[in-house]
Amino acid sequence: MDLKYPDDLKYLETHEYVRREGEIATIGISAFAIDALGDIVFLELPEVGDVVTVGETFGSIESTKAVEEMYPPVSGTVIEINDAMVDFPEQIAEDPYGEGWLLKVRVDNPDDDLAETLSADEYRAKVQGED
Repeated sequence: MDLKYPDDLKYLETHEYVRREGEIATIGISAFAIDALGDIVFLELPEVGDVVTVGETFGSIESTKAVEEMYPPVSGTVIEINDAMVDFPEQIAEDPYGEGWLLKVRVDNPDDDLAETLSADEYRAKVQGED
């Protein structure tokens, strides 16, 4: 897998990413995390209408190697779940930053500066140290 980290995203040290478009945040997991996990076999995600909070898990991702908790980079209300990824989690690896997104959240605080997130360059430096 080509481990790319798009510059228009922000990343958590726990390997989730967020793409902010106004008050809507699209959340997924990075190519690095997918590569490290291996074959993904199951996703547990919240329901539409559920509230996710920074610092609290919103679900888990299971591979043939491990089960990992996932954390949201923003707090807000889930407005959409990527059902295709729930039904076919192995497809996340094909396009993690496009079709492989997991949740869309209406953020509680549109002025949130994503202080706990890393830029693409910061994240790239962090994960290259983990290789």
